[in-house]
Amino acid sequence: MKSSLHILVADRNPHVREFIKREMAAEGHRIDIAENGRELLKRIFRDDTIDLLILDPDLPDAQESALLTKLQDRLPYIPVVFHTFLSDYQNRLDIVNALGYVEKGARSIEHLKRIISDFRKNTGPSTLDAVRKRKQPGK
Repeated sequence: MKSSLHILVADRNPHVREFIKREMAAEGHRIDIAENGRELLKRIFRDDTIDLLILDPDLPDAQESALLTKLQDRLPYIPVVFHTFLSDYQNRLDIVNALGYVEKGARSIEHLKRIISDFRKNTGPSTLDAVRKRKQPGK
């Protein structure tokens, strides 16, 4: 049995956050949500069990480039899936440890599930443990 992931979903839209949370929880994952940049940074810097981030960088209270820079500088090991209307990120996946880009739309949840399933298949528990250790201060 493949291990479940601890996923943080950051999106300004509460309907999108809850929909992704419900769908990913049904896949067996543990899900936390963040509604703005401040919450995202607080959760991601304080919780070393987060395995993956689903991110729409258009968050309230956060300048996109500054937010991405903070994520890249401080937590380069957390894989990120961009889930956004902004196609600008499709060609800028090198900004952070990006697994992929999913444009929001009617079938985007299937694409998100596929990316996360592929990541989960290719990332065993020992790899996730190694990622978590690298995220801990002093490691």
